[in-house]
Amino acid sequence: MALLTPRDRVRARAIAGLAYCNPFLPERISFEKASLGPSYTEVPPWNLGPDYYENDPNVTAIRDLARTLADDARERLKLPSERAGASRSDLELYENVVLFLLYSRYTQALEGLIAAENLGGSGTEPVEFHEAWRRDAAHYLEMPEVDLRASKELAHVFACFYQIRRAFHHIFYFIVGTSRPAARLRAAVWQSIFTHDMRRYRTTLYNRMADFSTLITGPSGTGKELVARAIGFARYIPFKPRTRSFTSGFLGSFHELNLSALSPTLIESELFGHCRGAFTGAVGDRKGWLEVCPPLGTAFLDEIGEIDPAIQVKLLRVLQSRMFQRLGETRLRRFEGKIMAATHRDVEAAMHAGQLREDFYYRICSDVIEVPSLAERIRDEPSELTHLIRYLVARDLGEDSNDLASEVEAWIEQHLGRDYGWPGNVRELEQCLRNVTIRRAYHPARVIQGRDPLRELADAVEAGSLTVSELLSRYTTLVYSRSGSYEETARRLGVDRRTVKNRIDPEWLEGAKPGTS
Repeated sequence: MALLTPRDRVRARAIAGLAYCNPFLPERISFEKASLGPSYTEVPPWNLGPDYYENDPNVTAIRDLARTLADDARERLKLPSERAGASRSDLELYENVVLFLLYSRYTQALEGLIAAENLGGSGTEPVEFHEAWRRDAAHYLEMPEVDLRASKELAHVFACFYQIRRAFHHIFYFIVGTSRPAARLRAAVWQSIFTHDMRRYRTTLYNRMADFSTLITGPSGTGKELVARAIGFARYIPFKPRTRSFTSGFLGSFHELNLSALSPTLIESELFGHCRGAFTGAVGDRKGWLEVCPPLGTAFLDEIGEIDPAIQVKLLRVLQSRMFQRLGETRLRRFEGKIMAATHRDVEAAMHAGQLREDFYYRICSDVIEVPSLAERIRDEPSELTHLIRYLVARDLGEDSNDLASEVEAWIEQHLGRDYGWPGNVRELEQCLRNVTIRRAYHPARVIQGRDPLRELADAVEAGSLTVSELLSRYTTLVYSRSGSYEETARRLGVDRRTVKNRIDPEWLEGAKPGTS
């Protein structure tokens, strides 16, 4: 007799798909429906926020179903005749259902580990509930004469469970919003952490992700650093069964360096470190970020498009060989962590203008995430503005802030209008609500200080001093500088993306950006 009945096999396959899919993509709903059949309850998309997930009746129903399937199959495996007839594929389905069940049982306990570190813990304290988890895992997975891969790697499974929970927690914490662009961003971040194939990740890639650098692009003020933190805080951390503890915490593993705020010499010193006397003011030896960053850590280089090409060459060598030297030293040191970078520049235009070396770009682009502008998010879902205002006000002023959030939203609607473009993105929205909180007014910088590209273009058109080609190029560049993406510029102008790309003037683009003087 087979380990699973045909009906149970269908439901077990759906639960296995649920366990390994990207939970922020529509495929999750497909697996939920396949698991529950007619019992599935239509609910709002849960990936809009953690509360939707925790209160989703389908999650509870699937958890109960997994327990029933696992218990029934385990009873059959206890009988020699049933065990002998179990196929390899049915055993794998049983294992995946058990893993789903174990994770769902300990979701809140795993969340407690995150909270404990956020409250000042080291992240390496003994895990009190691990013994209970270990007993549950052994009950289902450690059976005589039953060959299950997970039974041989329970410490690794536990580490993966904690990583999954940290990924859920930080993706929802750092990426707020109910629009489809926000949901797609969450899905992209999940994929950056676990790749598109979580089975392969669990078996071979979990300890190789430092080899894949991540580049985060998007307009200024969209939250690229928050995306980097969500990924950095969710890296795999091994678990030591002997001490019942993880090898490190997650909070101290993220090392950020804003390159645009430093001179080339200081950038090199901050990145690679220096020896005493390496340059004027180097009065002692100093470790750089690449040396401080642990093997499980992340070095996040913000505004990578602003650094000198000579430093790009040195970083390229680190990415190629994993080796670097302190300034003024000949000794080679090894970097074991993961490199993440971010830029608000259009990388293709930057390479065309010679600001970003092509060989360097092709070393950091193994994983690229594009963060949408606030305007894109509001255009997709107008209530996104309301959601973000309430989130930001609650974050800054506490939970009892609905009156203030309504006041800020009313002021924006009356004075800026619902179609305001938010050129400063979420960062501008934060400052707007603070201005309204203090002064009941906000005055956006509508005119570029010292230079007004829109006025320049209008004057040139009035004077008839531009050719048709120059006019199209400058107007396209101006629209692109405001929209922040080729796709949105193409949509506004009614042309395709390639036409926009070919008409961008890199030199004029710098002067056309909001806030450029």
